[in-house]
Amino acid sequence: MKKLYHLFSSIMLLMIVTTGCSINEQGKNPEEQNNDSSNQEVELTVSAAASLQRALNDIKTTFEKEYPHIKVVYNFGSSGALKQQISQGAPVDLFFSAAEDKFDQLVQEGLIEKEKSIDLVGNEIVLVVPKYSDKVIKTFENITKVKRFSIGTPESVPVGKYAKQTLEDLNVWKAVKGKIVYAKDVRQVLTYVETENVDARIVYMTDALISQKIEAVATAKKNTHEPIIYPVGVIKNSIHQEEAQLFYDYLQNEKSMENFEKFGFKCLN
Repeated sequence: MKKLYHLFSSIMLLMIVTTGCSINEQGKNPEEQNNDSSNQEVELTVSAAASLQRALNDIKTTFEKEYPHIKVVYNFGSSGALKQQISQGAPVDLFFSAAEDKFDQLVQEGLIEKEKSIDLVGNEIVLVVPKYSDKVIKTFENITKVKRFSIGTPESVPVGKYAKQTLEDLNVWKAVKGKIVYAKDVRQVLTYVETENVDARIVYMTDALISQKIEAVATAKKNTHEPIIYPVGVIKNSIHQEEAQLFYDYLQNEKSMENFEKFGFKCLN
């Protein structure tokens, strides 16, 4: 009988402890429950201009070391195409544009709050040719002498828009527009000249620094095109607001700004 009594007592004690733990867990408020899951991995989607690829990949590496529970996933492309995706409801957490107008359209649509955005870095556009080209191309005006050259599609690729503005300012656009091979983004423009499918191209200074196969022969004067500014902001309907804000702030710290400068960008703040 004593054995049965001790067994019964043990079972009752176990039931009380188990029930108490269950009640305690259910009684936690939402904030406490969130803290329990704070170490769960979050995937952060960042849509960014193709010209930012090298700098952002470096920043991703250091950021993920400091915040191992956040995985940064980039969607690189032309700013126009990325803006369109976001407008159509693509699940994006941050947008890093190579053009203010595309970015401002999202602000006007209510998809980015002005208070959670900043003009972060700047750039320049340059004329580049194959490194061992025998053609005498030293200025933007010399483009009239080439058979074919490449720029990004002005309507969707910011560097193409800046290139067109410069050529119009120099009064050579009408003379050369029949020679243009348009590209979907700045990286495709780079490929065209590296493979010598075109005689010259107009790209960002930061992209000209990437390849050993090309040479920058002229830099466009700032008064020939709109200022080249890269704004970044948190998407208003992001489901990862806290993590998006972390990365947004991280992009602005001293280490990240030094990284942007290393790859040829101009710091604006």
